[in-house]
Amino acid sequence: MMDILDFTKQVVETYVEKGEIISPLKDLPKEFLTRRAGVFVTIMKDKELRGCIGTYLPNKKNIAEEIISSAIAAASEDYRFGPIKKEELPSLSYSVYILGEPELVEDKKELNPKKFGIIVKTVPLSSPTGIDVLFSGHLRLKSGLLLPDLEGVDTVEEQISIACQKGGINPLKEKIIIYKFTVEKYQ
Repeated sequence: MMDILDFTKQVVETYVEKGEIISPLKDLPKEFLTRRAGVFVTIMKDKELRGCIGTYLPNKKNIAEEIISSAIAAASEDYRFGPIKKEELPSLSYSVYILGEPELVEDKKELNPKKFGIIVKTVPLSSPTGIDVLFSGHLRLKSGLLLPDLEGVDTVEEQISIACQKGGINPLKEKIIIYKFTVEKYQ
C-alpha cells in the first residue's frame, strides 16, 4: 500500500523531471480511489513555503485525482513562486490536506484557527426588492481560504484577516460570509 505523501512526491517528481502526469495508482488506500473531497497540497523547501494550491470542493473523480491536479499546480502554477526546478526536488517536503465539507458560520464563536480552516466570501449587494444588484452586468464575488493550524495564526481575527487579504477582500467595506471546514492532514 503506497503512502499518500510518497504518492504526492512521485506526482511532483514525475511532472518536474519528465513533464508527465501519472495516473492514480491502484496500490493507494481504497478511500483515495473511491471518495471525493476538496484537497490542498502544500510544498515546502527548507521549512519555507514553495507552493500551495487546491480546491475546497471536489472537481475530480476521486481524492487521488485531486491530489495529482493540486500537486502539479502547486509545483508549477502558484503565482507567488516560479515553477519548481529539478535541482530543488531533493529538498522538498509535502503536506496533503483533505477537506471536509464547508459549513456556514453563524457566529464567530464557532471558529477555532487550530481546528477549522475558513473560507471568506463577499456577499452580493441586494436592492430593497431583494434582487441582487449587478454593476455593468458583472458581479465578481471574491473569496479567500486559509487552512487550519498554521504557524503564526493564533486568533480568529488573524485567521479572518489573512483569508480576506488572500481574497483581496476589504472586510471594512465589503460584506462577507464565512464557512468553516475540517481537514485530514497528512504530513
